[in-house]
Amino acid sequence: MNYLDYIIIVVYLVGFLGLGFLFKENSSGGDYFLGGRKTSWLPLSLSAMATQLSAISFISAPAFVGLKDGGGMQWLTYELGVPLAMAFLLVAVLPTLYKSGIVSVYEYLEKRFDASSRLLISFVFQISRSVATGVMVYTMALILQATIQLDFWISVLIIGVITMVYSFQGGMKAVIWGDVIQMSILFLGIIICLFYGFSELGGIDSFLANVDQDRITAIDFDKWGFSNADGNDEFGFWPMVIGGFFLYASYYGTDQTQSQRLLSSSSMSNLKKLMMANGLLRFPFTLTYCIMGLVLGTLLMQDLGFQDQMESVYQANISSLEGKKADLLVPVFIIKYLPNGVIGILIVAIMSAAMSTLSSTVNSLSAVTMEDFVKRFKPNMGDKQYMSYSRLLSIFWGLVCLFFAFFAGNIEGTVIEVINKISSVFYGPILAAFILAILTKRTHALGANIGIVAGVLFNIYLWLYVPQIFWFWWNALGCLVTILIALAVSYTVKRTVNEGLEVVYYSGKKEVAILVGYFVIILCACLLLPSVFN
Repeated sequence: MNYLDYIIIVVYLVGFLGLGFLFKENSSGGDYFLGGRKTSWLPLSLSAMATQLSAISFISAPAFVGLKDGGGMQWLTYELGVPLAMAFLLVAVLPTLYKSGIVSVYEYLEKRFDASSRLLISFVFQISRSVATGVMVYTMALILQATIQLDFWISVLIIGVITMVYSFQGGMKAVIWGDVIQMSILFLGIIICLFYGFSELGGIDSFLANVDQDRITAIDFDKWGFSNADGNDEFGFWPMVIGGFFLYASYYGTDQTQSQRLLSSSSMSNLKKLMMANGLLRFPFTLTYCIMGLVLGTLLMQDLGFQDQMESVYQANISSLEGKKADLLVPVFIIKYLPNGVIGILIVAIMSAAMSTLSSTVNSLSAVTMEDFVKRFKPNMGDKQYMSYSRLLSIFWGLVCLFFAFFAGNIEGTVIEVINKISSVFYGPILAAFILAILTKRTHALGANIGIVAGVLFNIYLWLYVPQIFWFWWNALGCLVTILIALAVSYTVKRTVNEGLEVVYYSGKKEVAILVGYFVIILCACLLLPSVFN
Protein backbone atom coordinates (compact mmCIF):
# COMPACT_ATOMS: atom_id res chain seq x y z
CA MET A 1 0.00 0.00 0.00
CA ASN A 2 1.09 3.58 -0.62
CA TYR A 3 -0.21 7.10 0.00
CA LEU A 4 -2.90 6.76 -2.71
CA ASP A 5 -4.46 3.77 -0.97
CA TYR A 6 -4.46 5.56 2.37
CA ILE A 7 -6.05 8.65 0.83
CA ILE A 8 -8.89 6.51 -0.57
CA ILE A 9 -9.46 4.86 2.82
CA VAL A 10 -9.47 8.20 4.67
CA VAL A 11 -11.87 9.80 2.16
CA TYR A 12 -14.21 6.83 2.53
CA LEU A 13 -14.21 7.01 6.32
CA VAL A 14 -14.70 10.78 6.39
CA GLY A 15 -17.53 10.40 3.87
CA PHE A 16 -19.37 8.07 6.19
CA LEU A 17 -19.02 10.51 9.06
CA GLY A 18 -20.75 13.03 6.78
CA LEU A 19 -23.48 10.51 5.98
CA GLY A 20 -24.67 10.55 9.58
CA PHE A 21 -24.75 14.35 9.54
CA LEU A 22 -26.78 14.33 6.31
CA PHE A 23 -29.55 12.25 7.89
CA LYS A 24 -29.37 13.69 11.41
CA GLU A 25 -32.93 15.09 11.34
CA ASN A 26 -34.95 12.46 13.21
CA SER A 27 -37.82 13.62 15.37
CA SER A 28 -39.36 10.35 16.54
CA GLY A 29 -38.79 6.63 16.95
CA GLY A 30 -40.53 6.01 13.64
CA ASP A 31 -37.97 8.26 11.95
CA TYR A 32 -34.93 6.94 13.79
CA PHE A 33 -35.69 3.21 13.58
CA LEU A 34 -37.96 2.94 10.51
CA GLY A 35 -36.80 5.87 8.39
CA GLY A 36 -40.26 7.39 8.69
CA ARG A 37 -41.57 4.52 6.54
CA LYS A 38 -40.73 6.58 3.47
CA THR A 39 -37.91 4.56 1.91
CA SER A 40 -38.60 2.89 -1.43
CA TRP A 41 -38.14 -0.81 -2.06
CA LEU A 42 -34.86 -0.63 -4.05
CA PRO A 43 -32.58 0.89 -1.38
CA LEU A 44 -34.26 -1.31 1.23
CA SER A 45 -33.52 -4.37 -0.92
CA LEU A 46 -29.87 -3.41 -1.36
CA SER A 47 -29.60 -2.66 2.35
CA ALA A 48 -31.11 -6.04 3.27
CA MET A 49 -28.73 -7.88 0.96
CA ALA A 50 -25.75 -5.84 2.18
CA THR A 51 -26.45 -6.81 5.79
CA GLN A 52 -26.80 -10.50 4.92
CA LEU A 53 -24.07 -10.79 2.31
CA SER A 54 -21.50 -8.18 3.23
CA ALA A 55 -19.02 -9.60 5.70
CA ILE A 56 -19.22 -13.12 4.38
CA SER A 57 -19.56 -12.60 0.64
CA PHE A 58 -16.28 -10.82 0.07
CA ILE A 59 -13.96 -12.77 2.37
CA SER A 60 -15.20 -16.03 3.75
CA ALA A 61 -17.54 -17.41 1.08
CA PRO A 62 -14.97 -17.19 -1.77
CA ALA A 63 -12.45 -18.80 0.59
CA PHE A 64 -14.87 -21.67 1.19
CA VAL A 65 -15.51 -22.10 -2.54
CA GLY A 66 -11.93 -21.86 -3.72
CA LEU A 67 -9.80 -23.24 -0.93
CA LYS A 68 -11.45 -24.88 2.06
CA ASP A 69 -11.42 -28.66 2.33
CA GLY A 70 -14.88 -29.94 1.45
CA GLY A 71 -15.80 -26.59 -0.11
CA GLY A 72 -16.60 -25.64 -3.70
CA MET A 73 -19.66 -24.48 -5.61
CA GLN A 74 -21.91 -26.38 -3.24
CA TRP A 75 -21.98 -23.01 -1.46
CA LEU A 76 -24.71 -22.12 -3.96
CA THR A 77 -27.06 -24.50 -2.18
CA TYR A 78 -27.24 -21.84 0.54
CA GLU A 79 -29.43 -19.89 -1.88
CA LEU A 80 -31.95 -22.60 -2.79
CA GLY A 81 -34.16 -22.01 0.23
CA VAL A 82 -34.33 -18.22 -0.23
CA PRO A 83 -37.15 -17.88 -2.82
CA LEU A 84 -39.24 -20.51 -0.98
CA ALA A 85 -38.80 -18.66 2.31
CA MET A 86 -39.73 -15.35 0.66
CA ALA A 87 -42.93 -16.89 -0.71
CA PHE A 88 -43.92 -18.24 2.73
CA LEU A 89 -43.20 -14.95 4.51
CA LEU A 90 -44.97 -12.87 1.90
CA VAL A 91 -48.17 -14.85 2.23
CA ALA A 92 -48.34 -15.99 5.84
CA VAL A 93 -46.22 -13.85 8.18
CA LEU A 94 -45.16 -10.39 7.01
CA PRO A 95 -48.60 -8.89 6.17
CA THR A 96 -49.69 -9.36 9.79
CA LEU A 97 -46.47 -7.90 11.20
CA TYR A 98 -46.48 -4.96 8.78
CA LYS A 99 -50.12 -4.02 9.41
CA SER A 100 -49.57 -4.08 13.18
CA GLY A 101 -47.49 -0.86 12.96
CA ILE A 102 -44.80 -2.12 15.36
CA VAL A 103 -41.14 -1.02 15.54
CA SER A 104 -39.71 -4.05 17.32
CA VAL A 105 -40.90 -7.21 15.61
CA TYR A 106 -40.98 -8.93 19.01
CA GLU A 107 -43.72 -6.54 20.16
CA TYR A 108 -46.16 -8.72 18.23
CA LEU A 109 -45.42 -11.64 20.55
CA GLU A 110 -46.60 -9.62 23.53
CA LYS A 111 -49.81 -8.69 21.76
CA ARG A 112 -50.44 -12.36 20.96
CA PHE A 113 -48.99 -14.08 24.06
CA ASP A 114 -47.69 -11.87 26.87
CA ALA A 115 -44.71 -9.77 27.93
CA SER A 116 -42.65 -12.79 28.95
CA SER A 117 -42.67 -14.20 25.41
CA ARG A 118 -41.63 -10.89 23.94
CA LEU A 119 -38.83 -10.32 26.44
CA LEU A 120 -37.55 -13.88 26.13
CA ILE A 121 -37.16 -13.71 22.34
CA SER A 122 -35.86 -10.15 22.50
CA PHE A 123 -33.19 -11.18 24.99
CA VAL A 124 -32.18 -14.17 22.85
CA PHE A 125 -31.89 -11.90 19.80
CA GLN A 126 -29.76 -9.32 21.60
CA ILE A 127 -27.27 -11.86 22.92
CA SER A 128 -26.96 -13.97 19.77
CA ARG A 129 -26.76 -11.01 17.36
CA SER A 130 -24.24 -9.01 19.37
CA VAL A 131 -21.98 -12.06 19.81
CA ALA A 132 -22.18 -13.02 16.11
CA THR A 133 -21.44 -9.44 15.04
CA GLY A 134 -18.52 -9.25 17.44
CA VAL A 135 -17.08 -12.44 15.92
CA MET A 136 -17.42 -10.93 12.44
CA VAL A 137 -15.66 -7.65 13.37
CA TYR A 138 -12.98 -9.64 15.20
CA THR A 139 -12.18 -11.72 12.14
CA MET A 140 -12.21 -8.78 9.72
CA ALA A 141 -9.83 -6.87 12.01
CA LEU A 142 -7.49 -9.87 12.19
CA ILE A 143 -7.42 -10.08 8.41
CA LEU A 144 -6.62 -6.36 8.06
CA GLN A 145 -3.86 -6.77 10.64
CA ALA A 146 -2.37 -9.75 8.82
CA THR A 147 -2.42 -8.24 5.34
CA ILE A 148 -1.82 -4.49 5.70
CA GLN A 149 -0.17 -4.54 9.16
CA LEU A 150 -2.90 -2.37 10.69
CA ASP A 151 -2.92 -3.18 14.40
CA PHE A 152 -5.87 -5.28 15.49
CA TRP A 153 -7.16 -2.80 18.04
CA ILE A 154 -6.88 0.08 15.55
CA SER A 155 -8.87 -1.90 12.96
CA VAL A 156 -11.61 -2.65 15.48
CA LEU A 157 -11.78 0.96 16.62
CA ILE A 158 -11.85 2.39 13.08
CA ILE A 159 -14.63 0.02 12.01
CA GLY A 160 -16.52 0.49 15.27
CA VAL A 161 -16.21 4.20 15.94
CA ILE A 162 -17.02 5.36 12.39
CA THR A 163 -20.02 3.02 12.28
CA MET A 164 -21.30 4.13 15.67
CA VAL A 165 -20.99 7.82 14.78
CA TYR A 166 -23.05 7.68 11.59
CA SER A 167 -25.55 5.23 13.11
CA PHE A 168 -25.86 7.48 16.19
CA GLN A 169 -26.59 10.55 14.08
CA GLY A 170 -28.64 9.26 11.17
CA GLY A 171 -30.53 6.23 12.47
CA MET A 172 -32.12 3.86 9.97
CA LYS A 173 -31.91 6.28 7.05
CA ALA A 174 -28.13 6.53 7.45
CA VAL A 175 -27.89 2.75 7.84
CA ILE A 176 -29.94 2.07 4.71
CA TRP A 177 -28.13 4.53 2.45
CA GLY A 178 -24.80 3.54 3.96
CA ASP A 179 -25.61 -0.06 3.05
CA VAL A 180 -26.46 0.98 -0.50
CA ILE A 181 -23.04 2.62 -0.87
CA GLN A 182 -21.28 -0.31 0.78
CA MET A 183 -23.12 -2.83 -1.37
CA SER A 184 -22.03 -0.94 -4.49
CA ILE A 185 -18.40 -0.87 -3.31
CA LEU A 186 -18.59 -4.55 -2.44
CA PHE A 187 -19.90 -5.53 -5.87
CA LEU A 188 -17.26 -3.34 -7.54
CA GLY A 189 -14.63 -5.12 -5.47
CA ILE A 190 -15.84 -8.53 -6.62
CA ILE A 191 -15.77 -7.46 -10.28
CA ILE A 192 -12.24 -6.06 -9.86
CA CYS A 193 -11.03 -9.30 -8.27
CA LEU A 194 -12.60 -11.33 -11.08
CA PHE A 195 -10.98 -9.16 -13.75
CA TYR A 196 -7.48 -9.34 -12.27
CA GLY A 197 -7.90 -13.02 -11.38
CA PHE A 198 -8.76 -13.99 -14.95
CA SER A 199 -5.93 -11.78 -16.19
CA GLU A 200 -3.32 -13.45 -13.96
CA LEU A 201 -4.54 -16.90 -15.03
CA GLY A 202 -4.22 -16.00 -18.72
CA GLY A 203 -7.89 -15.71 -19.54
CA ILE A 204 -11.12 -17.66 -19.14
CA ASP A 205 -9.91 -20.61 -21.24
CA SER A 206 -6.90 -21.08 -18.98
CA PHE A 207 -9.14 -20.90 -15.94
CA LEU A 208 -11.47 -23.57 -17.32
CA ALA A 209 -8.51 -25.81 -18.17
CA ASN A 210 -7.04 -25.62 -14.66
CA VAL A 211 -10.04 -25.30 -12.31
CA ASP A 212 -10.39 -28.09 -9.74
CA GLN A 213 -13.18 -30.29 -11.12
CA ASP A 214 -14.07 -31.48 -7.62
CA ARG A 215 -15.13 -27.94 -6.72
CA ILE A 216 -17.59 -27.26 -9.52
CA THR A 217 -20.37 -29.63 -8.41
CA ALA A 218 -23.07 -27.66 -6.62
CA ILE A 219 -25.83 -30.21 -5.97
CA ASP A 220 -25.51 -33.55 -4.21
CA PHE A 221 -28.78 -35.41 -3.64
CA ASP A 222 -27.05 -38.23 -1.73
CA LYS A 223 -25.86 -36.15 1.23
CA TRP A 224 -28.53 -35.89 3.91
CA GLY A 225 -26.40 -34.37 6.65
CA PHE A 226 -27.07 -37.07 9.25
CA SER A 227 -23.61 -38.68 9.19
CA ASN A 228 -21.53 -35.57 9.58
CA ALA A 229 -19.11 -36.71 12.30
CA ASP A 230 -16.18 -36.82 9.85
CA GLY A 231 -16.98 -33.35 8.52
CA ASN A 232 -17.54 -34.55 4.94
CA ASP A 233 -21.28 -35.13 4.77
CA GLU A 234 -22.51 -31.56 4.89
CA PHE A 235 -23.77 -29.46 2.04
CA GLY A 236 -26.26 -31.83 0.46
CA PHE A 237 -29.40 -30.78 -1.36
CA TRP A 238 -31.91 -31.80 1.32
CA PRO A 239 -30.41 -30.17 4.42
CA MET A 240 -29.65 -26.99 2.47
CA VAL A 241 -33.16 -26.64 1.01
CA ILE A 242 -35.14 -27.72 4.07
CA GLY A 243 -32.84 -26.24 6.69
CA GLY A 244 -32.29 -23.20 4.49
CA PHE A 245 -36.03 -22.59 4.21
CA PHE A 246 -36.34 -22.36 8.00
CA LEU A 247 -33.14 -20.32 8.36
CA TYR A 248 -34.13 -17.67 5.82
CA ALA A 249 -37.76 -17.55 6.87
CA SER A 250 -36.55 -16.80 10.39
CA TYR A 251 -33.81 -14.41 9.32
CA TYR A 252 -35.89 -12.26 6.99
CA GLY A 253 -39.14 -12.50 8.91
CA THR A 254 -38.23 -12.51 12.61
CA ASP A 255 -34.65 -11.23 12.96
CA GLN A 256 -34.86 -7.53 13.82
CA THR A 257 -31.86 -6.65 11.62
CA GLN A 258 -33.88 -7.69 8.56
CA SER A 259 -37.51 -7.34 9.65
CA GLN A 260 -36.83 -3.71 10.62
CA ARG A 261 -36.20 -2.99 6.95
CA LEU A 262 -39.40 -4.74 5.97
CA LEU A 263 -41.32 -2.74 8.55
CA SER A 264 -39.71 0.42 7.08
CA SER A 265 -41.45 -0.10 3.73
CA SER A 266 -43.72 2.75 2.71
CA SER A 267 -46.59 0.42 1.72
CA MET A 268 -47.57 -3.23 1.32
CA SER A 269 -46.87 -2.81 -2.38
CA ASN A 270 -43.29 -1.77 -1.60
CA LEU A 271 -42.98 -4.63 0.86
CA LYS A 272 -43.98 -7.06 -1.89
CA LYS A 273 -41.35 -5.60 -4.24
CA LEU A 274 -38.75 -5.76 -1.49
CA MET A 275 -39.43 -9.45 -0.84
CA MET A 276 -39.41 -10.27 -4.54
CA ALA A 277 -36.10 -8.45 -5.01
CA ASN A 278 -34.52 -10.39 -2.14
CA GLY A 279 -35.86 -13.65 -3.53
CA LEU A 280 -34.67 -13.02 -7.10
CA LEU A 281 -31.44 -10.98 -6.84
CA ARG A 282 -29.47 -12.89 -4.24
CA PHE A 283 -28.61 -15.88 -6.44
CA PRO A 284 -26.89 -13.93 -9.27
CA PHE A 285 -24.85 -11.99 -6.72
CA THR A 286 -23.88 -15.17 -4.87
CA LEU A 287 -22.98 -16.93 -8.13
CA THR A 288 -20.65 -14.02 -8.96
CA TYR A 289 -18.64 -14.18 -5.76
CA CYS A 290 -18.58 -18.00 -5.88
CA ILE A 291 -16.98 -17.82 -9.33
CA MET A 292 -14.53 -15.30 -7.87
CA GLY A 293 -13.65 -17.88 -5.23
CA LEU A 294 -13.04 -20.52 -7.89
CA VAL A 295 -10.85 -18.15 -9.91
CA LEU A 296 -8.71 -17.13 -6.93
CA GLY A 297 -8.46 -20.72 -5.69
CA THR A 298 -7.31 -21.85 -9.13
CA LEU A 299 -4.75 -19.05 -9.27
CA LEU A 300 -3.44 -20.07 -5.84
CA MET A 301 -2.86 -23.62 -7.07
CA GLN A 302 -1.05 -22.35 -10.18
CA ASP A 303 1.15 -19.67 -8.60
CA LEU A 304 3.74 -20.78 -6.05
CA GLY A 305 4.40 -17.13 -5.20
CA PHE A 306 0.77 -16.71 -4.17
CA GLN A 307 1.00 -19.84 -2.02
CA ASP A 308 4.25 -18.70 -0.40
CA GLN A 309 2.92 -15.24 0.44
CA MET A 310 -0.30 -16.64 1.89
CA GLU A 311 1.65 -19.17 3.97
CA SER A 312 4.02 -16.44 5.12
CA VAL A 313 1.16 -14.21 6.27
CA TYR A 314 -0.50 -17.14 8.02
CA GLN A 315 2.63 -18.26 9.84
CA ALA A 316 3.37 -14.70 10.95
CA ASN A 317 -0.10 -14.49 12.50
CA ILE A 318 -0.78 -18.13 13.35
CA SER A 319 -1.55 -17.45 17.00
CA SER A 320 -4.55 -15.32 16.03
CA LEU A 321 -5.49 -16.82 12.65
CA GLU A 322 -5.34 -20.51 13.58
CA GLY A 323 -8.18 -22.32 11.80
CA LYS A 324 -8.87 -19.35 9.50
CA LYS A 325 -6.11 -19.68 6.91
CA ALA A 326 -8.65 -19.94 4.08
CA ASP A 327 -10.03 -16.51 4.98
CA LEU A 328 -6.72 -14.98 3.85
CA LEU A 329 -7.32 -15.93 0.19
CA VAL A 330 -8.97 -12.67 -0.93
CA PRO A 331 -6.93 -10.18 1.18
CA VAL A 332 -3.57 -11.70 0.18
CA PHE A 333 -4.65 -11.70 -3.48
CA ILE A 334 -5.49 -7.99 -3.18
CA ILE A 335 -2.10 -7.11 -1.71
CA LYS A 336 -0.09 -9.29 -4.12
CA TYR A 337 -1.75 -8.70 -7.49
CA LEU A 338 -3.63 -5.40 -7.49
CA PRO A 339 -2.09 -1.99 -8.25
CA ASN A 340 -2.02 0.85 -5.76
CA GLY A 341 -5.24 2.80 -5.70
CA VAL A 342 -7.19 -0.34 -6.53
CA ILE A 343 -5.80 -1.87 -3.34
CA GLY A 344 -7.27 1.07 -1.42
CA ILE A 345 -10.68 0.49 -3.03
CA LEU A 346 -10.59 -3.20 -2.08
CA ILE A 347 -9.52 -2.52 1.50
CA VAL A 348 -12.46 -0.12 1.65
CA ALA A 349 -14.64 -2.99 0.42
CA ILE A 350 -13.44 -5.14 3.33
CA MET A 351 -14.19 -2.33 5.77
CA SER A 352 -17.57 -1.82 4.11
CA ALA A 353 -18.33 -5.48 4.66
CA ALA A 354 -17.80 -5.15 8.39
CA MET A 355 -19.38 -1.71 8.78
CA SER A 356 -22.58 -2.64 6.96
CA THR A 357 -23.27 -5.57 9.27
CA LEU A 358 -22.27 -3.65 12.39
CA SER A 359 -24.43 -0.60 11.59
CA SER A 360 -27.50 -2.74 10.99
CA THR A 361 -26.90 -4.65 14.21
CA VAL A 362 -26.41 -1.51 16.29
CA ASN A 363 -29.59 0.12 14.98
CA SER A 364 -31.68 -3.02 15.41
CA LEU A 365 -30.40 -3.81 18.90
CA SER A 366 -31.13 -0.21 19.91
CA ALA A 367 -34.67 -0.47 18.54
CA VAL A 368 -35.35 -3.72 20.36
CA THR A 369 -33.95 -2.49 23.68
CA MET A 370 -35.85 0.78 23.39
CA GLU A 371 -39.19 -0.72 22.42
CA ASP A 372 -39.08 -3.93 24.45
CA PHE A 373 -37.41 -2.77 27.64
CA VAL A 374 -37.03 1.02 28.13
CA LYS A 375 -40.59 1.94 27.04
CA ARG A 376 -41.91 -0.67 29.47
CA PHE A 377 -40.66 1.46 32.34
CA LYS A 378 -41.14 4.86 30.68
CA PRO A 379 -44.31 4.47 28.58
CA ASN A 380 -45.15 8.16 28.42
CA MET A 381 -41.82 9.67 27.39
CA GLY A 382 -41.84 12.41 24.78
CA ASP A 383 -40.19 12.25 21.39
CA LYS A 384 -37.15 14.25 22.49
CA GLN A 385 -36.44 11.94 25.41
CA TYR A 386 -37.12 8.91 23.21
CA MET A 387 -34.54 10.10 20.70
CA SER A 388 -31.95 10.76 23.42
CA TYR A 389 -32.34 7.27 24.84
CA SER A 390 -32.28 5.72 21.35
CA ARG A 391 -29.01 7.42 20.42
CA LEU A 392 -27.39 6.46 23.72
CA LEU A 393 -28.47 2.86 23.18
CA SER A 394 -26.86 2.84 19.74
CA ILE A 395 -23.56 3.79 21.40
CA PHE A 396 -24.08 1.18 24.12
CA TRP A 397 -24.70 -1.67 21.68
CA GLY A 398 -21.84 -0.57 19.47
CA LEU A 399 -19.54 -0.85 22.47
CA VAL A 400 -20.99 -4.27 23.36
CA CYS A 401 -20.30 -5.59 19.85
CA LEU A 402 -16.77 -4.19 19.97
CA PHE A 403 -16.27 -5.80 23.38
CA PHE A 404 -17.12 -9.19 21.87
CA ALA A 405 -14.82 -8.37 18.95
CA PHE A 406 -11.88 -7.76 21.30
CA PHE A 407 -12.54 -10.88 23.35
CA ALA A 408 -13.84 -13.31 20.73
CA GLY A 409 -10.70 -15.44 21.24
CA ASN A 410 -9.77 -18.42 19.12
CA ILE A 411 -12.58 -19.66 16.91
CA GLU A 412 -12.38 -22.59 14.56
CA GLY A 413 -13.32 -22.59 10.88
CA THR A 414 -14.12 -19.76 8.52
CA VAL A 415 -16.06 -16.85 10.01
CA ILE A 416 -19.17 -17.65 7.99
CA GLU A 417 -19.42 -21.11 9.52
CA VAL A 418 -19.05 -19.75 13.05
CA ILE A 419 -21.67 -17.03 12.59
CA ASN A 420 -24.16 -19.38 10.96
CA LYS A 421 -23.74 -21.98 13.70
CA ILE A 422 -24.46 -19.39 16.39
CA SER A 423 -27.52 -18.19 14.48
CA SER A 424 -28.82 -21.67 13.69
CA VAL A 425 -29.15 -22.48 17.38
CA PHE A 426 -31.79 -19.76 17.74
CA TYR A 427 -33.40 -19.20 14.33
CA GLY A 428 -35.68 -22.26 14.32
CA PRO A 429 -37.22 -21.67 17.78
CA ILE A 430 -37.68 -17.94 17.09
CA LEU A 431 -39.45 -18.66 13.79
CA ALA A 432 -41.62 -21.20 15.61
CA ALA A 433 -42.72 -18.51 18.08
CA PHE A 434 -44.08 -16.35 15.25
CA ILE A 435 -45.68 -19.30 13.46
CA LEU A 436 -47.46 -20.20 16.71
CA ALA A 437 -48.48 -16.58 17.27
CA ILE A 438 -49.86 -15.94 13.79
CA LEU A 439 -50.98 -19.30 12.46
CA THR A 440 -52.38 -21.08 15.54
CA LYS A 441 -55.38 -20.20 17.71
CA ARG A 442 -54.96 -22.23 20.89
CA THR A 443 -51.29 -21.72 21.79
CA HIS A 444 -50.89 -19.72 24.99
CA ALA A 445 -47.90 -17.88 26.45
CA LEU A 446 -46.76 -20.64 28.82
CA GLY A 447 -46.77 -23.21 26.02
CA ALA A 448 -44.88 -20.88 23.68
CA ASN A 449 -42.22 -20.03 26.26
CA ILE A 450 -41.60 -23.65 27.25
CA GLY A 451 -41.44 -24.58 23.57
CA ILE A 452 -38.90 -21.83 22.78
CA VAL A 453 -36.59 -22.78 25.64
CA ALA A 454 -36.89 -26.49 24.75
CA GLY A 455 -36.08 -25.78 21.10
CA VAL A 456 -32.95 -23.77 21.92
CA LEU A 457 -31.74 -26.34 24.46
CA PHE A 458 -32.37 -29.11 21.93
CA ASN A 459 -30.19 -27.34 19.35
CA ILE A 460 -27.43 -26.76 21.90
CA TYR A 461 -27.57 -30.47 22.73
CA LEU A 462 -27.19 -31.31 19.02
CA TRP A 463 -24.20 -28.94 18.76
CA LEU A 464 -22.43 -30.42 21.78
CA TYR A 465 -23.29 -34.10 21.60
CA VAL A 466 -24.62 -35.04 18.16
CA PRO A 467 -22.00 -33.91 15.61
CA GLN A 468 -23.43 -36.40 13.10
CA ILE A 469 -26.27 -33.97 12.39
CA PHE A 470 -25.17 -31.15 10.08
CA TRP A 471 -25.85 -27.78 11.72
CA PHE A 472 -28.09 -26.55 8.91
CA TRP A 473 -30.69 -29.05 10.17
CA TRP A 474 -30.81 -27.27 13.52
CA ASN A 475 -32.98 -24.55 11.96
CA ALA A 476 -35.67 -27.03 10.97
CA LEU A 477 -35.39 -29.37 13.96
CA GLY A 478 -35.38 -26.54 16.51
CA CYS A 479 -38.48 -25.05 14.91
CA LEU A 480 -40.36 -28.36 14.86
CA VAL A 481 -39.42 -29.22 18.46
CA THR A 482 -40.58 -25.78 19.62
CA ILE A 483 -43.93 -26.07 17.81
CA LEU A 484 -44.63 -29.61 19.03
CA ILE A 485 -43.81 -28.90 22.67
CA ALA A 486 -45.65 -25.56 22.65
CA LEU A 487 -48.80 -27.19 21.24
CA ALA A 488 -48.54 -30.14 23.65
CA VAL A 489 -48.24 -27.83 26.67
CA SER A 490 -51.02 -25.53 25.42
CA TYR A 491 -53.43 -28.42 24.91
CA THR A 492 -52.50 -30.06 28.23
CA VAL A 493 -52.27 -27.06 30.55
CA LYS A 494 -55.34 -24.86 30.30
CA ARG A 495 -54.59 -21.15 30.21
CA THR A 496 -56.28 -18.08 28.81
CA VAL A 497 -55.39 -17.55 25.17
CA ASN A 498 -54.86 -13.98 23.95
CA GLU A 499 -56.08 -13.66 20.37
CA GLY A 500 -53.78 -10.72 19.69
CA LEU A 501 -54.08 -8.58 16.57
CA GLU A 502 -55.97 -9.41 13.42
CA VAL A 503 -54.15 -11.92 11.24
CA VAL A 504 -53.65 -10.64 7.70
CA TYR A 505 -52.93 -12.92 4.75
CA TYR A 506 -51.70 -11.80 1.36
CA SER A 507 -53.15 -13.56 -1.64
CA GLY A 508 -49.99 -13.39 -3.71
CA LYS A 509 -50.52 -16.25 -6.14
CA LYS A 510 -48.56 -14.51 -8.87
CA GLU A 511 -45.58 -13.73 -6.61
CA VAL A 512 -45.57 -17.23 -5.10
CA ALA A 513 -45.64 -18.78 -8.58
CA ILE A 514 -42.71 -16.59 -9.67
CA LEU A 515 -40.65 -17.42 -6.58
CA VAL A 516 -41.34 -21.17 -6.78
CA GLY A 517 -40.57 -21.11 -10.51
CA TYR A 518 -37.34 -19.25 -9.76
CA PHE A 519 -36.39 -21.95 -7.26
CA VAL A 520 -36.71 -24.51 -10.07
CA ILE A 521 -34.62 -22.30 -12.39
CA ILE A 522 -31.72 -21.84 -9.95
CA LEU A 523 -31.82 -25.55 -9.08
CA CYS A 524 -31.45 -26.39 -12.78
CA ALA A 525 -28.66 -23.82 -13.09
CA CYS A 526 -26.78 -25.47 -10.23
CA LEU A 527 -27.23 -28.91 -11.78
CA LEU A 528 -25.88 -27.67 -15.12
CA LEU A 529 -22.76 -26.02 -13.66
CA PRO A 530 -20.40 -28.98 -14.25
CA SER A 531 -21.28 -29.06 -17.96
CA VAL A 532 -20.74 -25.29 -18.20
CA PHE A 533 -17.24 -25.51 -16.68
CA ASN A 534 -16.37 -28.47 -18.88
